[in-house]
Amino acid sequence: MRKLFFTSVFIIWAVVLFLIGYYSIRDFRLGHFILLVLAVLTLIGIYDALQKKHAILRNFPVVGHFRYLFESISPEIQQYFVENNTDGKPFSRNLRSLVYRRAKTVNDTHPFGTQREIDGVDYVALRHSIYAVAAHSEDLRVRIGSELCAKPYSASLLNISAMSFGSLSSNAVKALNIGAKKGNFFQNTGEGGISTYHQQGGDLCWQIGTGYFGCRDGQGNFSPEKFREKAGLPEVKLIEIKISQGAKPGHGGVLPGIKNTPEIADIRGIVPGTTVLSPPSHSAFSNPAELVDFIDELRRLSGGKPIGFKLCIGRTEEFIAICQEMVARNCWPDFITVDGAEGGTGAAPLEFSDSVGLPLEPALIFVRSTLEKFNLRDKIKIIASGKIISAFSILKNIALGADLCNSARGFMFSIGCIQALRCNTNECPTGVATQRAGLVKGLVVTDKSERVFNFHRNTVRAVSELLGAAGYSHTDQLTVHDLVKGDEMVQLANRYFPDSVNSQV
Repeated sequence: MRKLFFTSVFIIWAVVLFLIGYYSIRDFRLGHFILLVLAVLTLIGIYDALQKKHAILRNFPVVGHFRYLFESISPEIQQYFVENNTDGKPFSRNLRSLVYRRAKTVNDTHPFGTQREIDGVDYVALRHSIYAVAAHSEDLRVRIGSELCAKPYSASLLNISAMSFGSLSSNAVKALNIGAKKGNFFQNTGEGGISTYHQQGGDLCWQIGTGYFGCRDGQGNFSPEKFREKAGLPEVKLIEIKISQGAKPGHGGVLPGIKNTPEIADIRGIVPGTTVLSPPSHSAFSNPAELVDFIDELRRLSGGKPIGFKLCIGRTEEFIAICQEMVARNCWPDFITVDGAEGGTGAAPLEFSDSVGLPLEPALIFVRSTLEKFNLRDKIKIIASGKIISAFSILKNIALGADLCNSARGFMFSIGCIQALRCNTNECPTGVATQRAGLVKGLVVTDKSERVFNFHRNTVRAVSELLGAAGYSHTDQLTVHDLVKGDEMVQLANRYFPDSVNSQV
């Protein structure tokens, strides 16, 4: 009905426009000219509301064009009055544009050389080989699941990091899942539980947070019965215990009341309209022994599916104690997701985002070296999460100790996010991080799911090209020596695993 209505109005205005234009040419009058302008703007507005490529234009017909106008103004004006290509926070304009181009499968090359300051202390790059090889054509995958796991999973190098229905809109969640299905990679549900929008055929990593949404009893504690029911879903391939999150470690998840709709509240088992503050820690365990027991219980209740946990490293001695308990009990998780302090979130106190937690790079080195020390490295896969968006960021984190990577904001950009920084207000203009129906409708699932697939495929392909430049065919050949910032990286690595890293660069 909506499309029929706008089509009818479009035809009527086309006729009116023709008549006004005809008489304006024959006998110019200001009133005719004004009507002509209004008619043109109306036609543009109708077209914007009907098209399905740009959520901004669907949600804000006509005026949405000003955003694209400002994007296309001369580089000089943009540089001095809008935004420098390399200065946008938390992601630069260059990186956002890279995702947009790869999601649309258009030219993703970059002209005139790097715009980065490559002589600074932050510069890290790949040590390429003069004996480069052709990019590997096959999909690079990683097996998650040790001998304790009855149902191991073959994972892509790049997957969708934790984002719940509530933080994201229904259309955003659907688009991500459909794209994951087509690209054969997994989507992490986030701590908000499994919604129908997650169940579009794509593989899921079900995240269990401190609120136990989807598997909680009437008192908000973990319910084995409800967990067993959800864990048995065929699309659930992995299960992740969220211990802490990089953007707000030591602080529970936050769902602003304005985004807590009756549908979301029903899925989570909470009161609608209230701001949801998840507990800062789990009630199911409070020490290393109980955590290992909880891992074993979830593996048993799920029928042997891969179980892991996610954390941002803080007190390193606590992680060491967990590893000691794994060895003592001969029980370990199948994967550990290391979330860096630079990770994203929909809502968090500024102090937690800015001043708590270890960044991803040193955290990866520490986790890898600790697992090696306890002879657990070959049993547990490491997933890196935290500001991962380009092929090089994937390759770099794998060289530092990860086996595969998760990205949240990269996939948000692929479905239209413009980094408006309105995630916690329910006013996301692109329909990605809002529950307002009028904004959500602007995000067309069929179009955006294809962009999710494209972004993943083109980014993994770029990883293969970088590997080829280094002379490798698989990421498991990467080491810390493959990074240009070798002296600093090797010095740091030698502190943690001197036996496994050659001190010569």
